[in-house]
Amino acid sequence: MRIAVLSDTHGRLRDETVARLGCVDYIIHAGDLDCPSVLEELERFVPVYAVRGNNDWGGWGLPRVLRTELGGVRFCVVHKRADVPWDLTGVDVVVCGHTHRYEEEWVLGRLWLNPGSCSFPRPYHARPTMAMLDTAEDGSFSVKKVVL
Repeated sequence: MRIAVLSDTHGRLRDETVARLGCVDYIIHAGDLDCPSVLEELERFVPVYAVRGNNDWGGWGLPRVLRTELGGVRFCVVHKRADVPWDLTGVDVVVCGHTHRYEEEWVLGRLWLNPGSCSFPRPYHARPTMAMLDTAEDGSFSVKKVVL
């Protein structure tokens, strides 16, 4: 199973991002969609698991913290790293956004992943990024940084 991990689209889906979504089974979005039309466009491809970011005024019913299991991998998704719950029992991957910078860090056997921004990267001269996560039937997974 392949999962696209996005964050901080801020009302804009680049063609390069959309081109990568045709080969995924699910999308995880770590907030700051900025408008419901981006969420609706993403949902045209596959099911989307999204959280509310600090720029998602109104929130459109999105949670601030989302726990879900996809392909045998257990996720905790938030927008800001400061919003990660203390209890991460059973979580394999923590997905955060907000900084617009790609980060991938293993802490105590758990992946902490920030896909960066596929629309407005920081520093501003950087290229947009997202992540692709591939899962196996045994619950193992691999992650790949995608530079757009």
